[in-house]
Amino acid sequence: MSYLQFWTETLGAYGASESETLELLTYNQNIFDPSLLTHLDEPQPELYLATWAEYVQAAANIGADAALKPHLVQFQFPILAGISTTPEYRAATRKGESTAAMATAVGLTLLEPERLQLDLHPTLAGEIPVLVAGNRADFVSLVQALTRRNEPEPIPDSMGACIVSGYNNWHRVRQYQQQWLEQNAQGDWAVEFQELIKRPELYRDRFILLSRGAYSNVAASELGLGAEEWIELSGKIRREHESTHYITRRWFGSMRNNILDEIIADYRGIVAANGEYRADWFLRFVGLEAFPNYRAGGRLENYRGEPPLSPGAFIVLQRLVKAAAENLERFDRKFGQSARTRESEIAILIALTTLRLEELASERGVELIETATIASDSRSNSLDNP
Repeated sequence: MSYLQFWTETLGAYGASESETLELLTYNQNIFDPSLLTHLDEPQPELYLATWAEYVQAAANIGADAALKPHLVQFQFPILAGISTTPEYRAATRKGESTAAMATAVGLTLLEPERLQLDLHPTLAGEIPVLVAGNRADFVSLVQALTRRNEPEPIPDSMGACIVSGYNNWHRVRQYQQQWLEQNAQGDWAVEFQELIKRPELYRDRFILLSRGAYSNVAASELGLGAEEWIELSGKIRREHESTHYITRRWFGSMRNNILDEIIADYRGIVAANGEYRADWFLRFVGLEAFPNYRAGGRLENYRGEPPLSPGAFIVLQRLVKAAAENLERFDRKFGQSARTRESEIAILIALTTLRLEELASERGVELIETATIASDSRSNSLDNP
């Protein structure tokens, strides 16, 4: 049986019509690129980390808000409808012009700036900066400032974290300019700047934004947990979830708004927080705790695709997600009998990136995960020991 036939038959088994099958075959494309993974033992730190290490050190002394405001230009503007179209905002964010004399640069207002925390978090692929808001309102403001150009666009209640990727850091540009001019006193900076633009690693950053609230807007009582315990667990899930997106982007060249990415990231987040995977937790996070009914506002609707899946295809997607989560739990229970190590984490992560949602949800799902994990373990060993 060909792969396409297997995927098609699986979708049919879950009730997909011919048109819905075509939709889902497209939506479920796995674009993780394993050929990009060349080494695992000592990932090279990305260039922006040196500057962010300076921010972390400053934050330890004066607080994260005060440490970041002089350097991240969006911290210098309020959340205001239409601000992104003003000449001053464009000049500051697109050209790196100083905001010192700009009337609109009155600063980003946070309710609890003293609770803003910044650190460098270690992941399987190396460190990444993590910025944690003190409360929900401040998290929303940070997301709006850093990913919505300081516009007051609505942020879903189910969203408690995000990765800011490809952030143009004008502070790093100025650092580079100062160093270059010291070494090339007679040089033409305008010419060099055009060369700099061709090297995004010299000015584009990645970092994680986290909130402190309940994960996926799920109350502690819904999981039978105490409020404080759930907030602590939520932080661990959220941090590892976003770290996983960073890993897949760096190792496999992909970080999408797709349910496969979410299944993988939540798997690692739940295991990091709970010690083992809980399918019932994940299903509640995405709005499928009362399957076959879907709870409006659950996270699954955030990953419906572009263009969005039709109503019928979305129902089939719900069935696939439920089965995939349950298969993943069965696999994890078998795996949990052995010790969790960095090597085993890597093997499982690589394995999950090689499978499609149809495969995870199929009757052979557990077997396919196991087989892929064994193959991934062999591959990771060969990468570590060339």
